Amino acid sequence: MTSSNAETQSLSRSQTQSDYLILDAHTLKDLEIFESATGAESLFEFCDFTRTEGGAKELRKRMELPWSNVDRIHATQESISFILEQRQAFIKLPSYITRSVEQYQREVLMLVTQDNWLEFSIGAFSIWANDRHYHAVLRGVQFACGLIRASRRFVGQAELNSPEGELVSILAEMRELLNRPRLQQVPEEEIGGRRPWRVLRLDQTFRMHEKESIFRLLQLIYEVDALVSMATATRKHGFILPRVEEGLPSVQAEGLVHPFVANAVANPVVLDQQRRLLFLTGPNMAGKTTYLRAFAIALYLGHMGMGVPARDFRFAPAQRLFSSITLSDDLRAGISYFRAEALRVKAIAQAIAENYRVVAILDEPFKGTNVKDALDASLAIMERFATRKGCLFMFSSHLIELKEQINIEDQINCCHFEAEEDDGRLRFDYTLRPGVSTQRLGLRVLQEEGVFELLDRTMGSGSIDSETFSKET
Repeated sequence: MTSSNAETQSLSRSQTQSDYLILDAHTLKDLEIFESATGAESLFEFCDFTRTEGGAKELRKRMELPWSNVDRIHATQESISFILEQRQAFIKLPSYITRSVEQYQREVLMLVTQDNWLEFSIGAFSIWANDRHYHAVLRGVQFACGLIRASRRFVGQAELNSPEGELVSILAEMRELLNRPRLQQVPEEEIGGRRPWRVLRLDQTFRMHEKESIFRLLQLIYEVDALVSMATATRKHGFILPRVEEGLPSVQAEGLVHPFVANAVANPVVLDQQRRLLFLTGPNMAGKTTYLRAFAIALYLGHMGMGVPARDFRFAPAQRLFSSITLSDDLRAGISYFRAEALRVKAIAQAIAENYRVVAILDEPFKGTNVKDALDASLAIMERFATRKGCLFMFSSHLIELKEQINIEDQINCCHFEAEEDDGRLRFDYTLRPGVSTQRLGLRVLQEEGVFELLDRTMGSGSIDSETFSKET
């Protein structure tokens, strides 16, 4: 392995788990990373501006395993900043031809494997005599030569002489591959079919001697394509690159919004090792769940190394990100809704017990049991979470009585959303406020929707007796 290749391998994504932020399947679903329950756009689709299938696969890998290592996050951020500064240079990335080259490399075609001139000539003649095979080889060679020439032009741009971040090793390895003796022999002019011996020598280079080099070159192009996509998403969506700090997990943000919400109201976030838990209250529809998701998505994007939907954002990375928003029972497995909630909290507790740096958001947990049990369980879990060094939590609830029972107020920050009345109707401004909500609006919402009026009207008109029912049926 060459020194440059060794450096690239050391920066590859096949690192230890400590380098990555791990999200389980439930969290990926809750945050709609790869699919939306409503069929709307996923976060992956929102960020996918890749121009190659391989680039889209590389972007997906990055979204499956964001970084948790400060240096690696910085390296990706530096790459994105460089791409945004040199956008015109990256337009020349040879993405248009990659699929054709991959098909050529994987296609089952006749191949001359002998290097000896006489044996090569005999093998070459047999392929040249087979018109279908020869023209398929010729097309493949032309595609591969086009890839080499386009890659030379791309890495040869003066704007790319001093790259930053991950691009340093990626572009260095691309240049090293293109300088391999056999690939240097690829001509700058187009290859025609009238010189079959030359075509078949190049075919031998591409599909035998330098096959691994061609595949590696394609992979590097895909990695650049994924980085360009992340930079494009950052620019198009108006995101900002956050500041990443060393130390135990913390998040401070101003002007945070959910990227999928049009004309979203911006709110702040403050979570650190002095106040590790945010206790969030407020009526339904006031914005609690959206705020939780906005926070988790921004933190997730920050770990990826790309921009986040905020006016200002800084954080120290975590190692595990958990979300508990949408849960359901499992009748086949005999799991009730409350047991599903308990198992979700257990998964978070397990990661904490294994000394991972955990960030978790829980939206109204313990709905599946009676109010007394929910109150006791919420209090016990909140107080244990809030005292766990190296972790951060957001915990939303309608149980405003918890505020009076919390014994560690200095480690729990209380905020709320609320509703205002406007012309007899409820209005939500989705603005985060300090303190605990005192609003109870369940009956009011039912009243506004006319539920009581419908039921009272039914009662006033009388019920259908058995005789009437039998006549009508």
